[in-house]
Amino acid sequence: MLLAIDSGNTNSVFAVFDDDGSIVGQWRASAKSTKTADELAIWLRQLMEISEINHKDIDSVVIASVVPDNLFDLRTLSEKYFGCKALVVGDPNCDLGIEVQVDRPDEVGADRLVNAVSAHETYGGPLLLIDFGTATTFDVVTGDGAYDGGVIAPGVNLSLDALQMAAAKLPRIDIAPPASVVGKNTISAMQSGIYYGYASMIEGVTERIRAERGHASLPAIATGGLAEMFAPACPSIEKTDPDLTLRGLFVINRRNTR
Repeated sequence: MLLAIDSGNTNSVFAVFDDDGSIVGQWRASAKSTKTADELAIWLRQLMEISEINHKDIDSVVIASVVPDNLFDLRTLSEKYFGCKALVVGDPNCDLGIEVQVDRPDEVGADRLVNAVSAHETYGGPLLLIDFGTATTFDVVTGDGAYDGGVIAPGVNLSLDALQMAAAKLPRIDIAPPASVVGKNTISAMQSGIYYGYASMIEGVTERIRAERGHASLPAIATGGLAEMFAPACPSIEKTDPDLTLRGLFVINRRNTR
């Protein structure tokens, strides 16, 4: 079995795959926690036991992390508690199987490259990936699967936090589709600004990318925690795929262990 770890800025996701690529267990932890490898092992083994997964069946580990400080403990977790050296996206020995066609390939976030691998494997190409994470990213994948650049914008929660910090009288709100575009109170007005503001940004950037590429029907696939919430307000999004990154880690591990 494979343990795939997607270590992001906000959350870290741990998933166990069986040999045919099916996810048999998936758990989420705050990336802001300061758990050591030993603490992670206790937490993870307990969750595996609840899901009736024997931790001794884990024979490989693959990691994608955009938080360098987390890598040491994740590598230690792999070696000390699962008896294997982790395959880490971005290491010289990790072959993604795609070209990275940007000025500085080493600066592209591991998660964005993993998404590109996963999306092309699943949907082909060319296509556009929209990831609703800590940052909202747009990434272009060519017909032959190359990563061809993208756009980075502040994430929805990041913008909401900045709004609340800068305006003393504005309350903390949950992100939710409002009943109408024009709000009748502060909370509904804020919800509308965040929801429809971001929906309009998604539509606008997608349209500009399609125009620049000369591909008016470039398929757009969305992933990330808020993708399903925003998709109804974004006609340009053709499909949401919440497990895109995790499946990409499975594909990369398979490519490196054949």
